[in-house]
Amino acid sequence: MKTSNETLALAAAGGDAAAFANLLERQYDRLFRLCFRLTGSQADAEDLTQDICAALPAKLRSYRGDAALTTWLYRLCVNAAHDRRRRAATHAKAASGWGDWEVNRRAADTETAQAVDWLTCAMRAMPDDLRDTLALVLDDMTHAQAGDILGVSEGTISWRISQAKKQLAQMRKEDTP
Repeated sequence: MKTSNETLALAAAGGDAAAFANLLERQYDRLFRLCFRLTGSQADAEDLTQDICAALPAKLRSYRGDAALTTWLYRLCVNAAHDRRRRAATHAKAASGWGDWEVNRRAADTETAQAVDWLTCAMRAMPDDLRDTLALVLDDMTHAQAGDILGVSEGTISWRISQAKKQLAQMRKEDTP
């Protein structure tokens, strides 16, 4: 005599592992087919079916046997599919724009790196006094502090920065096609 699905479900809800295994064996393909129709993707259907099966022991405790087990399982599948779609929509909404943001951030990083590389090469071509002065000022030193370090007046530092800017502008002009 074959045990009904409802009887197996009630036994599984009470902790009967053999009843649960038998129930899964009977219902797994049916659950998968419905999950496939709900998701439209084999991979998503496999994931959803596995999620449902993993949660089934706890969910079976709420099964009272009032409805056919297949009806109850179908409702469980539909609810799980809706939950999954809501989560996916929430994740998509939260992630919206992050791809563009990351592309722009990487482009800005690349531009910054190129500018630093160009400046480093350009500074190597400058006379030592201008290069040293520019390096100090670019390192957030005031003209007075740079003058103290280099042993020259603040006015000399200002003049050197002016000269360095002119040379850099000329070099940039020559590098630009």
